[in-house]
Amino acid sequence: MVRFVDVGNINRWAAATGVERILTDMVEYLERDFRRWPTFDKAPRVASHSPLGVIELMPTSDGVTYGFKYVNGHPSNPSRGLQTVTAFGVLADVQSGYPTFWSEMTVLTAFRTAATSAMVARALARSDAHTMAMIGTGTQSEFQALAFRGLLGINRLRVWDTDPDALAKFVRNLTPLGFEILVATGATDAVTGADIITTCTADKANATVLTDAMVGPGVHINAIGGDCPGKTELDAGILHRADVFVEFTAQTRIEGEIQQMHPEFPVTEIWQVLLGEAAGRTSAAQITVFDSVGFAIEDFSALRFLQDAVDQTSFYTDIDLVADPDDPKDLFGLVTAGAPVLV
Repeated sequence: MVRFVDVGNINRWAAATGVERILTDMVEYLERDFRRWPTFDKAPRVASHSPLGVIELMPTSDGVTYGFKYVNGHPSNPSRGLQTVTAFGVLADVQSGYPTFWSEMTVLTAFRTAATSAMVARALARSDAHTMAMIGTGTQSEFQALAFRGLLGINRLRVWDTDPDALAKFVRNLTPLGFEILVATGATDAVTGADIITTCTADKANATVLTDAMVGPGVHINAIGGDCPGKTELDAGILHRADVFVEFTAQTRIEGEIQQMHPEFPVTEIWQVLLGEAAGRTSAAQITVFDSVGFAIEDFSALRFLQDAVDQTSFYTDIDLVADPDDPKDLFGLVTAGAPVLV
């Protein structure tokens, strides 16, 4: 039997546990896996692109457990009443190849993306950061805000979105949770006085959400919207002025903000910073950019976290996913058992 967390169960678990606590607790699993980054199998995700979006598989293994995520990204889906991103993920035992855990990952990906952003910001943002600008208030935005508050104490938000309904939704969801929210008149207004800037827009285009002139000294940029070929958010001038940090360089050069740059443009993988093998923030005036595209190890961490969190609870079901004949070599006998004998 395989443990399965469906949408209903992950929602019940989140309501019982609390979103902010989930986000801060997940960071422990993420940091643990980032600190053993060299032990994992790593490869850019396998992507199938179409004019309307992309479908991807994201696999990894630490030699004991194998994990993968299926995920799509279709920016026009909301206009048809559908989510931009949907996903599910699986863990399996390497020795037998048997799946052991299966979960929805539309919600779980929102958790892991926000937890990763906050984990990286804790390593790269100024220690006195107190205000975050958010450009893009779609599906990921509330999770980002809660993760940054839970891990960095950021409670003051300056927000902007070209969609008034998305802005209203964000304010409606987070005002009751105690955030101080200023709805800006535009992107430039939003970043004024911000110590951290999160960009998270959905359009599949080489956009300039953040111009070079909008970014002052000492800012940390959490760039999470540019996550596939042909999709960027930052003015290339920002990247020239900043120190850029990534998850897995080979994947980020294909999908991240640095796809705009020459192939040798220098970046630092964040696991090296967490292990003390590379410098993170070195001065108060330094501009740091987390060029985040999401990587399979983060999904692996999130799945392990969820598997442990729901253990011995009512937040999963056992499903009969793997055929199990009495004789491992007689699969035919399993499917014909009980069939009438023709004479």
